[in-house]
Amino acid sequence: MSLTLRTISREEHLAYIRSLPSASHCQVPAWADVKTEWRAENLGWFDERTGAQVGAGLVLYRQLPKVKRYLAYLPEGPVINWYSPHLEDWLKPMLAHLKGQGAFSVKMGPPVVIRRWDAVAIKKGIQDPEVKRLRDVEATFIEPRAFEVADKLRRMGWQQGEDGGAGFGDVQPRYVFQVPLEERSLEDVHKGFNQLWRRNIKKAEKAGVEVVQGGFDDLPQWQRLYEVTAERDRFRPRPLSYFQQMWKALNNEDPNRMRLYFAVHEGEAVAAATMLVVGGHVWYSYGASANHKREVRPSNAMQWRMLQDAYALGASVYDLRGISDSLDDSDHLFGLIQFKVGTGGEAAEYLGEWDFPLNKLLHKALDIYMSRR
Repeated sequence: MSLTLRTISREEHLAYIRSLPSASHCQVPAWADVKTEWRAENLGWFDERTGAQVGAGLVLYRQLPKVKRYLAYLPEGPVINWYSPHLEDWLKPMLAHLKGQGAFSVKMGPPVVIRRWDAVAIKKGIQDPEVKRLRDVEATFIEPRAFEVADKLRRMGWQQGEDGGAGFGDVQPRYVFQVPLEERSLEDVHKGFNQLWRRNIKKAEKAGVEVVQGGFDDLPQWQRLYEVTAERDRFRPRPLSYFQQMWKALNNEDPNRMRLYFAVHEGEAVAAATMLVVGGHVWYSYGASANHKREVRPSNAMQWRMLQDAYALGASVYDLRGISDSLDDSDHLFGLIQFKVGTGGEAAEYLGEWDFPLNKLLHKALDIYMSRR
């Protein structure tokens, strides 16, 4: 297939995304309006023979301090045929185009899964004192084509993110936890939960926890819970304005793109979460909970409701997003995988993020700048 690449309108980009079963929420045109500190461009790949659009990419450009050159970033993209035998025909014109736009370095995150581990395999790994990382556990599923993609990228001069697989060195998570919904009944999904999860869902129900959907005006309430969580878990919270912008941008593009959920007990919201929807892929994106009333298990109740809603939307996967690959119970991120594995889903490892230095000197300067931040 002979390909041409050009800048496209947001409308063309969105129409292409809508023609697919799914794509990452970081690759919809409206994501550019969420990331207001970046300049954005929509790219389209076309089959020269038929003129049909066969790929799309959202590029975010960020200027390097004091230099009129840009880092070009395609989060969890571009949306192309990654298993094409001629991958260079897709990526070479992209690099030439981005260089022409003043980019000194390109970062992308191929949406390609290498390995999957089911809940049973992960639990075995957790119980084995010799096992410290997910990588030490034999995968339940391996995608051989993903290794070919990685080999092709290396041969083209792409470099893998510095982190080398610990999962949190990339900007977007390399390891995620997903509950497959395709060809399963809701009953199957519920049966897949471990005993503790099922017990906690029942406990929440008995205690009278109600899960409700919120709207734009409820975002300040979300923010209060989110800031409590940030203080408890020691991370820097995003401001309320970020979530307000996210809500407006995503739901202007598609009224069902972003949802907000609250778990309410005795009239008080004690847990909250945001959910994102693109085609058949649904993500639990941000979560928050109060320091009190944890015994009524609001988070389990909320996840179960969100899963049911994802199922009702016809989703093929419910994505609980990032996990670390650490299976060491003394690691501060271990609780994350422990909570998510209770859903009976599976951990997935993506190819991670890759860099192409168009100007090696400036790329090195960016590395130094980022390491000092």
